Amino acid sequence: MLRVVKIGIVTESFLPQINGVTNSVLRILEHFRDRGHDAMVVAPGDGPAEYAGAAVVRVPAVPLPVYRSFPIALPTRQVEHALREYRPDIVHLASPTVLGGMGAVAAQRLDVPAVAVFQSDLPAFARRYRLGVTAPAAWGWLRWIHRHAALTLAPSSVVAWELEQRGFAPVARWTRGVDLDRFNPMHRSELMRRHIAPRGEVVVGYVGRLAAEKQVDRLVRLADLPGTRLVIVGDGPLRARLERRLTRARFLGFRTGGDLSATIASLDVFVHPGEAETFCQAVQEALASGVPVVAPAAGGPIDLVRHGVNGWLFPSGRPDLLRGAVAELASDAPAREAMGRAARASVARRTWPQLGDELLAHYERVLGIETRRVRAA
Repeated sequence: MLRVVKIGIVTESFLPQINGVTNSVLRILEHFRDRGHDAMVVAPGDGPAEYAGAAVVRVPAVPLPVYRSFPIALPTRQVEHALREYRPDIVHLASPTVLGGMGAVAAQRLDVPAVAVFQSDLPAFARRYRLGVTAPAAWGWLRWIHRHAALTLAPSSVVAWELEQRGFAPVARWTRGVDLDRFNPMHRSELMRRHIAPRGEVVVGYVGRLAAEKQVDRLVRLADLPGTRLVIVGDGPLRARLERRLTRARFLGFRTGGDLSATIASLDVFVHPGEAETFCQAVQEALASGVPVVAPAAGGPIDLVRHGVNGWLFPSGRPDLLRGAVAELASDAPAREAMGRAARASVARRTWPQLGDELLAHYERVLGIETRRVRAA
């Protein structure tokens, strides 16, 4: 077992921002607390100064111009100062891009091993938002950051393979957990379904940010699918445009807690249209809720969706096949029910405690390597 360690987490996103990076950091902080480990967080912008017993050091940040809800850290020595004062045994870089770059350099200066978690597809993000950064330049920057780490953790097999092909090494796979109580078929609500689909339509839903990188414009292909009601949960810069194009869809806005649990469990089919997902936690939450998923055969969903068992995968680059896949499931209730049962079973072992222990095992591996290096020296 790993001895009690001090873990310095440098994260690109944290509360009050809610996204995949924040969620992962919150869950591992809870796990570290439960396992008796100590942690400290360095995060951008304003927000809570403590979570799960871990102090949170906030550094100056400004909103990203094209994505104003996402704060970008300003250059500061505060990261190194915070880590130097805390004296961690290991540094965890959560989706390092800007603040994580500072954390990587600081860890090296302090001679502390770092583990870098690849979670956001920065090259795809830069391309879609026209940030003036070419994909080769973005990959070069990420490679430079990850070279400061003793280990890079990839969320899916596809991402792990791509990182290795692009010169990231060593790379190991570390996925994401899911709360099987919060996302559970038992939260299905017939009252909610009658409100959403009063004529008994098959409820087809998307849950996620309404933004370009999610390729949500593809949902327009489902606008007039007979016998279905399209439900869109989430908010973002493309919401107004989607509402103009999807006049029959139900837009439920951003939901959390019990409302989100009930909404997902009350769907008949879950759709994820985007191809740039390194993992796709929303897909995993739908599966845990007993809902079959339709997603592209690209990125993270390849590891989550077993074609014909717990959902359908349509070929990458063929969004025209999305409509047919959803239509086939919508017209076959027995298949949906069988896939729903298989969906729940497919993620039954993907709990956050299990994934937290896997992360600690990666730390143990890195610290073991570092110990051997010191002894060899």
